[in-house]
Amino acid sequence: MSAATHSILSLDNVSKSFGGLSVISDVSFDVPTGARLALIGPNGAGKTTVFNLISGFYQPDKGDILMDGQAIQSIASRKRVGLGIARSFQNIRLMPHLSVIENVMLGQQARAGSVLEMLKPLSIFGRSAWRQEAESLLDQMGLDAYPGEVVATLPYGVRKKIEVVRALAARPKLLLLDEPAAGLNGAETDNLTDFLKRISATGITILIVEHDMGLVRRLCNEAVVLNFGRKIYDGPTATVQENPLVLEAYLGPRHAKAVQEGPAHVA
Repeated sequence: MSAATHSILSLDNVSKSFGGLSVISDVSFDVPTGARLALIGPNGAGKTTVFNLISGFYQPDKGDILMDGQAIQSIASRKRVGLGIARSFQNIRLMPHLSVIENVMLGQQARAGSVLEMLKPLSIFGRSAWRQEAESLLDQMGLDAYPGEVVATLPYGVRKKIEVVRALAARPKLLLLDEPAAGLNGAETDNLTDFLKRISATGITILIVEHDMGLVRRLCNEAVVLNFGRKIYDGPTATVQENPLVLEAYLGPRHAKAVQEGPAHVA
């Protein structure tokens, strides 16, 4: 990363263990402001653990996590939202019995500074400024046809997008997306990719964990690859699948060597 490029997020030699088992080992990488960066790797590589460290669900055993140059590893999870970090989860965590607009308005709660202010988004006194803001956000993201619909009645792909919009209601600078394409078909994934590009165009930085490499290549220019909790690649998405360490992590040593030597050497 050049000196002129500002990093909205930096991990500096971050490590995390559980019961003596090392899950993340000395991981360092930067997320430039405005970037769309993929955090990828085989199952069990430590990707979601990194997300949990960034968002404050876990505390690192050592190392620093910096948001806009400020160390945040000792800041409570709920307060990191106020610093501009929001996330979605692999498993949808919407309130299925509430409407779309009500779910989006719940995302606004993160910006509330008091109990009274927390009640404002769900005000019973007509269309509050909070409700109007939520409606505007749905309109901007192409979901204005659904505000009164109960979430449980909607297609899975639409619910995935609503969860992202709810995260956006917190007005983040950095959006963490944990496998947003999981469970989607090809058409839904293409639609989601375009949707995330529109979010990026508003100036929000995106850090995404995703197994769908088609989505990763279309959405992200840069990728960080983890394997067994260690960083093995940090560079352009276009060349990530040519990297020997990445090939070995996904395919194993024998098949990785066969791929590198060409079709004539594949057993």
